[in-house]
Amino acid sequence: MSAGRPAKLFPLFAGLESLPGVGPKTAKSFSGLSVVRPRDLLFTLPHSVIDRRRRDSVTEVPAGEVVTVVAKVLRHQLPRRKGLPHRVFLEDAATTFQVVFFRGASDWIEKQLPVGVKRLVSGKTELFDGQIQMPHPDHILDPAASDDLPMFEPVYPLTAGVTQKTVAKAARAAIDLLPDLPEWIDPGLRAREGWPSFAEALKAAHAPLSTNEVTPVSPARQRLAYDELFAHQVTLALARARARRGKGRPTVGNGASRGSVLASLPYRPTGAQDRAIRDIENDMAAPVRMNRLLMGDVGSGKTLVALMALLIAVEAGGQGAMMAPTEILARQHFDGLHPLAQAAGVRVELLTGRDKGAARSQKLAALARGDIDILVGTHALFQPEVVFCDLRLAIVDEQHRFGVAQRLALAQKGKSVDVLVMTATPIPRSLSLAHYGDMDLSVLDEKPPGRTAVRTALSSTERLDEVVDHLRGAVQDGRQAYWVCPLVEESEVVDMMAAEERFKMLRASLGEGRVGLLHGQMPSEDKDAVMARFAAGDISVLVATTVIEVGVNVPNASIMVIERAEHFGLAQLHQLRGRVGRGDVVSTCLLLYQPPLSESGRRRLEILRETDDGFRIAEEDLAMRGAGDVLGTAQSGLPRFRIADLERQSALMALAQSDARKLLHDDPDLKSERGLAVRLFLWLMEKDEAIRLISVG
Repeated sequence: MSAGRPAKLFPLFAGLESLPGVGPKTAKSFSGLSVVRPRDLLFTLPHSVIDRRRRDSVTEVPAGEVVTVVAKVLRHQLPRRKGLPHRVFLEDAATTFQVVFFRGASDWIEKQLPVGVKRLVSGKTELFDGQIQMPHPDHILDPAASDDLPMFEPVYPLTAGVTQKTVAKAARAAIDLLPDLPEWIDPGLRAREGWPSFAEALKAAHAPLSTNEVTPVSPARQRLAYDELFAHQVTLALARARARRGKGRPTVGNGASRGSVLASLPYRPTGAQDRAIRDIENDMAAPVRMNRLLMGDVGSGKTLVALMALLIAVEAGGQGAMMAPTEILARQHFDGLHPLAQAAGVRVELLTGRDKGAARSQKLAALARGDIDILVGTHALFQPEVVFCDLRLAIVDEQHRFGVAQRLALAQKGKSVDVLVMTATPIPRSLSLAHYGDMDLSVLDEKPPGRTAVRTALSSTERLDEVVDHLRGAVQDGRQAYWVCPLVEESEVVDMMAAEERFKMLRASLGEGRVGLLHGQMPSEDKDAVMARFAAGDISVLVATTVIEVGVNVPNASIMVIERAEHFGLAQLHQLRGRVGRGDVVSTCLLLYQPPLSESGRRRLEILRETDDGFRIAEEDLAMRGAGDVLGTAQSGLPRFRIADLERQSALMALAQSDARKLLHDDPDLKSERGLAVRLFLWLMEKDEAIRLISVG
């Protein structure tokens, strides 16, 4: 691989001052658009277009729209006093109309529009007192010079210190710097989609000839969006290929333990669970390391799939580890796995920060000897003194709560450890491909038998007293409930205060010992003690902040009240609702909102009432909030695309992924004619890390 960027691309990576009409001050202003080199202008496309086609008369276009006509200047009406406009009367082929100036010197206006002369004027018209007028035209030209005005004028995003004219001129100059580049898109794909070449696509996108050409479905825009997504997917595919080159170790079980567990279950796994287990089994048997994401909605049965994967490692004579982000979750995974593993004679232990002294030392010694088959825990698992005898599989739950370094630290506790990442947060397909595109994906999209439907209702906070009365009756009937307090201002301390207030109020209403409190500021021991009391039925109502969002499992809890539900994201509300409906009692989720609701707030709560399909909810969430918000600020690794629209072009992302993976399968070192074109393209797209991966490769 060449040591640096190819020379033919140098002009595109020069300073913006190299472009005509861009001085140091304007270049600095351009940074407000994230444009610092000519190359960035190529991918800064107009967001709309103004139709400047010549009309015979202003009457041909409805008021409020732009019209371009040649008209004769009849007379000027000068302002009689300060504050009045300067009016110019013109006559086109069908009518007279006025051009109006509310500011500007009258002698300049008379010079622009001399009486008796024809002028081409272009601007937005409006109706005033039954008269058509054009306030402050965008263009006034001699008809002989009208070729200077494009029939369709692109409208670019702007920032302080940069005008439309400046951006348009600089973008045209940047396109002129484009060298002759070889085609990097698969010829069959390009022909099938009817896409233009890269250079043609850029020219068409910057000089649209109709409003259709600024939509994401125009061939030029689709091609450029695909280029962006393809560059990203090639980078991910190179990272994946490199990870797979790290030698794996085939892990094949005899099926005995898995058979015992399945025989002890009162139900059969779903088709989706069977598929995921088969995917994992094939990955672990292969001589390359597994790097798979298991995505499953609330209650889709990820625990069983995880156990089957762990048992493959144990059957092959190795060990498995499962890491969860919180102690509550780790303890819950342990409680779920332990009885099932016992049926197969497999030893499962729990390790958290709370294990101290001799008990901890004994556990660690048993792990190092290989007496413990499966270890479940929190980040305590990747501390240096935790040594496995033969770790074959590392499972990381809710990985977005861990750094990549922590995931790797766990995987490095064995030789060629297979990695399975689990998430209960359904992520729209386009986002999962953008974010986890280097991983293989298994999706659990069916609910196992035995999950009861959750009835979702909406109620105003003005009816809080009625809600508490209903709750009192339910509690007297032996039912249990969660009461989730509002996100006040993304501040755990303020959220805690809100939770404490609600806790006091409910305790006064329902009785001293009936209500418990759980929030993020409590010590781990206190949190676990409260959860244990709730799980045992000693507490009827658990008042909590969102610490209970992921994974908490109390089958007897059948009521979920979410206060100020309009403050939560859709996916988060869905996660919270998933805490109930885990037993055989009909469950209810009550969304308490404070009126008046905004349009989007109402839509969010109604979607939740309509469906319990986490993937549909995630797609709706994406459409309403945009990619950055859906994954949350913790997911800032999400790529930023200038042209591609993740919300609306998920099919293109999937296409880019399969194309990138096929390319690297056929040409791993990118040495073919197309491979060399892709290398040049990666330099253009600033994918330096991808280029480094090829070099290392």
